[in-house]
Amino acid sequence: MQSFGAQSILVFSLILSSVTVFGQERKAEFAGQFDGPAELPRLYVKSSVTDTPAPGKTVLVKNAEELMAAIDKVSCGDTIRLQSGSVFAGNFKFPARTCDDERWIVLRTSAADNELPREGTRITPCYAGVPSLPGRPAFPCSTPHNVMAKVVSDSKGSGPVIFLDAANHYRFVGLEITRGSPGSITYNLVSLSSAGTADHLVFDRVWMHGTPQDETTRGIALGGSRYVAVVDSYFSDFHCVAQTGACVDAQAIAGGLGDHPMGPYKIVNNFLEGAAETLMFGGGEALLIPADIEIRHNHLFKPRTWKQGEPGFVGGASGKPFIVKNLFELKNAQRVLFEGNLLENAWGGYSQTGFGILLTPKNPGTCPVCSVRDVTIRYSRIAHTGAAIQIGNGLSDTGYAAQEGSHYSIHDLVFDDVNYAGCQGCNGDMFQITTALSAPQKFWLHHVSIRHITVATDHARAGWIIAGPAGQQTMVFEDSIVAGGSAGHINAGGGAAQCYFSQVVMKGVLDRCWSSYRFDRNVIMNALPMHQWPPENWPVEGHSQVGFVNWNNGVGGDYHLAPKSRFKNRASDQKDPGADIDAVNAATEGAQ
Repeated sequence: MQSFGAQSILVFSLILSSVTVFGQERKAEFAGQFDGPAELPRLYVKSSVTDTPAPGKTVLVKNAEELMAAIDKVSCGDTIRLQSGSVFAGNFKFPARTCDDERWIVLRTSAADNELPREGTRITPCYAGVPSLPGRPAFPCSTPHNVMAKVVSDSKGSGPVIFLDAANHYRFVGLEITRGSPGSITYNLVSLSSAGTADHLVFDRVWMHGTPQDETTRGIALGGSRYVAVVDSYFSDFHCVAQTGACVDAQAIAGGLGDHPMGPYKIVNNFLEGAAETLMFGGGEALLIPADIEIRHNHLFKPRTWKQGEPGFVGGASGKPFIVKNLFELKNAQRVLFEGNLLENAWGGYSQTGFGILLTPKNPGTCPVCSVRDVTIRYSRIAHTGAAIQIGNGLSDTGYAAQEGSHYSIHDLVFDDVNYAGCQGCNGDMFQITTALSAPQKFWLHHVSIRHITVATDHARAGWIIAGPAGQQTMVFEDSIVAGGSAGHINAGGGAAQCYFSQVVMKGVLDRCWSSYRFDRNVIMNALPMHQWPPENWPVEGHSQVGFVNWNNGVGGDYHLAPKSRFKNRASDQKDPGADIDAVNAATEGAQ
């Protein structure tokens, strides 16, 4: 074990995550607050109804023509009520107004507030008269009734909601937002005009969706937007078709692209469904980094019916499956809080192997600033994926280097049923941590802290894949219960220049790859003697030697340590190794 300088290991309570700030851009009072090495967001978006007042007049519209006319004439502070149960077909463009925090423009269903779920409660398709969706988790719907107003695009391309340059202070409540034009591709249901900006937007209790077989690339393309909240909403059917389709990557929400300031963002208490990367920031052209991103209490999901060979399989009209990759991915983002989320279902077979989480800054040649920095991922549960976490900083496919990948605080996560039975294209690798050999030293991965993780699986290929230049700085992996796998650790390749080269035992890999690190007090399941783990770790033959309350074959078990477990209170902070199961359960309660 090697040591490094003292770090701030202050972990703020869950209460901090819900504290909110709104209004004009300014230096936030939250600046300089940290979880381990990661700075937390400095700005939080406040999104309640009382914080977005609309004291002006109210107009009821009953068809698309009336809606277009109302949008053209609306004043700051007005409310447009769309007749519930009606369909409004068209592409609706929302212009800039001289609105402010005291005068918002609200577009909402005409249904009374008591006909919608109360504020702070996630809406479901039940409120559009749909009692269930095949392959999705059941939602309570004893009496389906359509109280939403349906806004649908009537042309190809993007729509039905387009914000013109400098559009601001719009709130959407109780709407179904979807697409028409069957057989064609729709790119974004909600987007900004080309190279435009928008700010102060709230999507509250909306159902945003594509169609079961058509290609719908994403629900919301955030673009150059600021102060945006997506809360209590439901996103479904965003996917691209393999081989025969016109798109590749589909997401429920995507951001981190463009040349204008981006953030803060609030994405809280939503059901999010996207085939490629369910939720992603970055991956394309940008000249700035989106910052201050709060992602809490969401359910990130991919229906297993999208997987070829599964009962009830649904793919494109051609019969080809949808392109599935990962659940949560960052390629360009700073000061991100990811907390209390439930992630379910990912598999490989395309260009990925079904990771739950990826932190991989990427410069495709058009993003010289692209970085992923100050990321806190905590108190979440990830289930039924092909692999666990990929962390890396390297070159794009076209040979361009991304900038910094650093200051990650990852703790109190439960990975359930990793590399599950029948997982297509999955390799069962738990933690892939790499830096490209050709990356400039200032861009090497550094200040990575991974602590109190529980990985429940007997199907791992490797606990770690490690590669990069010798002498990287400041890595912590400790206090966790993980699966060593059949290979233990794997060389990711790169020849003699790569830090893994000629190293056999894990301590040798760490000593050469990292100039300062801690790797200790980990319980390593299925650890064969050949793995030769560093001292101050606890290799065991299998899960039965850990002392879980209920292993349950590594699927939805009770992963508390039993009172008689020999590892009780043996973490470096005198707690149990592995995730704080009570804190994870509390943070994710109701996320499904």
